[in-house]
Amino acid sequence: MKFKLYTLVDITETNARFNKFDRFWKQQQNFLTVLQTIGLRSNPTEIKVLNKILDIKDLDFGSAYKGKHNVWTLVFSIENVDGTSIEMLNHDFNNIPVIDNLDETVKFKNAHFSTKNNTIRNVYFELDDK
Repeated sequence: MKFKLYTLVDITETNARFNKFDRFWKQQQNFLTVLQTIGLRSNPTEIKVLNKILDIKDLDFGSAYKGKHNVWTLVFSIENVDGTSIEMLNHDFNNIPVIDNLDETVKFKNAHFSTKNNTIRNVYFELDDK
């Protein structure tokens, strides 16, 4: 089963090593946070991260965000069909801390993933049935 995660949080995979003042390291930490959160229920495979500037009017982000923004898309698969669902992912990701002020084009009131607040939702999921 394939999923897509869309977020306004910079989750660029950089493979950077420890240096807490380095932007690349901070991006990598956000990427690892995503993988670890998905991994609470199942092991993600076939992981691919894309980044594009998109007009988000037709995307399911919160109403506080409008216009063109950097959007990160993480495509991943899980082997066990019952291993996770969109509802489970929304529950697991809500209020997970992130590092902000990287390559995002939005400012977050609080540095965390938000899945349940219709105003500040900055991450959401879709099934990718292609």
